[in-house]
Amino acid sequence: MSKADLKKQALDYHRLPKPGKLSVESSKPCATQNELSLAYSPGVADPVREIAKNPKTAYDYTNKGNLVAVVSNGTAILGLGNLGPLASKPVMEGKGVLFKRFAGVDVYDIEVNATTVKDVVRVVEAIAPTFGGINLEDIAAPECFEIEAQLKKKLDIPVFHDDQHGTAVIICAGLLNALQLQGKKLADAKIVCLGAGAAGLSSMNLLVAMGAKKANITLVDSKGVVSKSRADLNKYKKPWARTTELKTLADAMDGADVFIGVSGPNLVSPAMVKSMAAKPVVFALANPDPEITPEKAHKARKDLIMATGRSDYPNQVNNVLGFPYIFRGALDARARAITQDMLIAAAKALAELAREKVPASVLKAYKAKKMEFGPDYILPKPFDPRLIERIPAAIIKAVKKGK
Repeated sequence: MSKADLKKQALDYHRLPKPGKLSVESSKPCATQNELSLAYSPGVADPVREIAKNPKTAYDYTNKGNLVAVVSNGTAILGLGNLGPLASKPVMEGKGVLFKRFAGVDVYDIEVNATTVKDVVRVVEAIAPTFGGINLEDIAAPECFEIEAQLKKKLDIPVFHDDQHGTAVIICAGLLNALQLQGKKLADAKIVCLGAGAAGLSSMNLLVAMGAKKANITLVDSKGVVSKSRADLNKYKKPWARTTELKTLADAMDGADVFIGVSGPNLVSPAMVKSMAAKPVVFALANPDPEITPEKAHKARKDLIMATGRSDYPNQVNNVLGFPYIFRGALDARARAITQDMLIAAAKALAELAREKVPASVLKAYKAKKMEFGPDYILPKPFDPRLIERIPAAIIKAVKKGK
């Protein structure tokens, strides 16, 4: 399909037969006078009184326990940049579709016309009573870190920045399996991360929590290796600064076991891939154009395992494997927060699921004759029906263990 055809198809999909991708539907009958009186006045007064007496009963009498706010200010929309809150609405509606389709979670998309940490926090804090959880989306770094941190302190419901933690969970799950296939251990792996924004920093933090050694991780941003010799590092990058003579991405990748790219297109050359250690792992996750294409990477190294963020290549690192199910588990457990232990549980559950026999329904959905754990299958597919069983259960178990 040509780009022009794809553009027309995408625009028609969003516009026809009714603009947008979300709608509100009543979950209760309202076809008679009696039902109308129960839905609104006077029947609505009774649950109002109950909630006023005991706020926890809001979970019994309203949709709060299955409702998530997907919040964005449009400062970092997908790979498109800062295009503002209104332009982010198609993405936030799409996020709502995924929540509903994969985990049965209802969503209101909230586009906030605010750019400062203080203003975004104030808006989200004000609307929080409506929701059972808050999913922050497409908010630029480093503001996203502070917004999430402040909201976690202020609110008694889960707050989750998917660009950080959702991406981190899927990266960690895929990397666990890729390293196993390559005969390597996470604790020993020399890792290079290109991209020091929300996804990169959160992924490295989660990898360390799961057993990677911080001393083995080299962070690279647009100015080169994050080292202690640099005076331009913000407070989020400083903890990752190394005492090293490495300066460039090419320097860092020489002898590395793992490359994780959450940056931009065509930043990795075949020569860089060739310089990596035996049996390397390359996660080139920039979308829509990866840091290096699988074709170029595989031509450079026959012994690598490759993942991208695209659905038209094997091993797609796709956040839809995580956030719907993480929230499903958190909502069902009535968790007050999404903790690191919950994220680790989700990553491990995803990794384990990929090692199991693939159901016939998945093969049919992807028109495949065969799928099995191996270099081209290190993560479950989004339409795997077992995801809704395994991931929320792992989250709930982690919540109970943490209490």
